[in-house]
Amino acid sequence: MDPQSMCASSAATACASTTSRRSFLLRSVAVGAAGTGLLAMPATAATLADPSVSSGDVAILRLLSALEIIEADLWQQYNELGGIQDHEVPGGSGNKPYTEALQVLDEEMDQYIHDNTDDEYSHFRFLNAYLAASGADPVDLDKFRTLPSSKATGAAQVGRLTNLMQLTVDTTWWTRYRAARKNPDFGDTFPPAIPDLAKGQFPAIPRSDDDLAPDKHLQAIANTAGFHFGTIEQGGTSIYMQLAQRVRNPEVLRVLLSIGPTEAMHFQIWHDTAGNAPPLTDPTNGLTFPDLNAKPFGGERYETSLIMPEPTSFLTRQLPACSVVRPTETRGAAMAAVSSLVASNLFAGQSESFFSFMRDLARSADAA
Repeated sequence: MDPQSMCASSAATACASTTSRRSFLLRSVAVGAAGTGLLAMPATAATLADPSVSSGDVAILRLLSALEIIEADLWQQYNELGGIQDHEVPGGSGNKPYTEALQVLDEEMDQYIHDNTDDEYSHFRFLNAYLAASGADPVDLDKFRTLPSSKATGAAQVGRLTNLMQLTVDTTWWTRYRAARKNPDFGDTFPPAIPDLAKGQFPAIPRSDDDLAPDKHLQAIANTAGFHFGTIEQGGTSIYMQLAQRVRNPEVLRVLLSIGPTEAMHFQIWHDTAGNAPPLTDPTNGLTFPDLNAKPFGGERYETSLIMPEPTSFLTRQLPACSVVRPTETRGAAMAAVSSLVASNLFAGQSESFFSFMRDLARSADAA
């Protein structure tokens, strides 16, 4: 509930108390909120100190916090090997050959990876702090950090939530955002830009220093990463728009509508850089990256420079085409987001308890 609106009512005294309590709690939990709270207990209305933040809103915030923790985990791995190493984000020591392969896609790639990592950490820390300030349980996934790290030079040897070494990458977003009058909210389907990435399991980071050669193999790994970046961030763009339609509290809505556009900013960067992935065939596994400026993707509609969303059908096909985020259909959105991550093999090696936990979060968010 918006504090100014409340204070304008006859409940001004109660508002001052609630606002003061929230401000105090926010200050108290701002540091270290990432790893605190009960792991798997879904919040209910009875557990909330502020009843204006409904149990449904809490379920949505908890799912988003978990997704942001997962994003931070995968982006940390990218940053350790291919990003800028500094005090702002947890890091390794960098891997020069991999960094240089990424910079074939864009010379500023290390900076972009670093800043995307920093943003995802800020998102889950804020969401967990906000949950705690609202009297709800923040999300802690630390018990699931059991997956191995890359053995390549530069990678920290710590437990991971995600596996970037055997990905199946969905690149249908490339054609979806270029398609006029086609929208997944109406059941439309789209071909992948890189068909091979949908057919196998491929590393997006070097698994060891053995992956640093031959050159085309390392470049294929960097190309895979470049498209995975876009796959992750377009999903983040949609999920905030989808779940914002389900929240009740105006302040929670403000949170979702303020974080969501930053995911779209990330996606725009990765959409642009992915188009620079050089065409090649990996000599070690046959993974082929086609020339995206040649048929079937060449021509006015599919040129790699066309990264602005093409106007498409929205709400109903009877209305004029409109340039929008897609999908934004909210029914089943949370489970669809989790299922998409699972299908990408991002959690290869995770325990059944992890999958159960994520499905429970998604079910609660979809029920909000």
